[in-house]
Amino acid sequence: MLQMYAIAINGSPRKGGNTEILLKEVLSELKKADWEVELVQVGGTDIRGCIACGQCQKKKNNKCALDKDVFNKVFKKMVRADAILCGSPTYFAAVSADLKALLERAGFVALSNENAFAGKIGAAVVAVRRGGATHAFDTINHMFQISRMIIPGSTYWNMGYGLEKGDVQGDDEGLNNMRHLGQTIDWLGRAINPCLSHYPNSHAVVEE
Repeated sequence: MLQMYAIAINGSPRKGGNTEILLKEVLSELKKADWEVELVQVGGTDIRGCIACGQCQKKKNNKCALDKDVFNKVFKKMVRADAILCGSPTYFAAVSADLKALLERAGFVALSNENAFAGKIGAAVVAVRRGGATHAFDTINHMFQISRMIIPGSTYWNMGYGLEKGDVQGDDEGLNNMRHLGQTIDWLGRAINPCLSHYPNSHAVVEE
């Protein structure tokens, strides 16, 4: 079997913070299982949201027309990946603005290019101080689901608790969740890899 590749996208502007710690915990399990893994920083960059120009639908070139930020480089990695992890801190019960910008544009560009994410594994990871993580978790999964991706379960919703940088290291349940998630992604990837060419590709019928 070919070596599989997982990309983890950090939507937190705080490098080395709780979101990054959680993502790295997942990636460590995949690395043990001989996956190629990569952590990509989106939080704190100059990425902006979708401007609804429609160029991705017209050109269908696997690119966003906004080409002066990190998006197209990250999207190219997402298209290559077998598994995509998106991580975010919880800001007012939602994902960070930087990750939301990525989700908007990645979703539109993928859908405009023959469902480029179809059959890929998607996992949301959220860091939170107290409440609101479930909504942030759902926001990420909504993009995965409409993109025809496959979302594995784990021991709980994929969240870890902590406020200050490194606090999540004290959340044993959250860290165990991440380790189990990594193991589950590996299991799922190995199970579906031989069958990906048979993934259903029927087009949705939209009635106006």
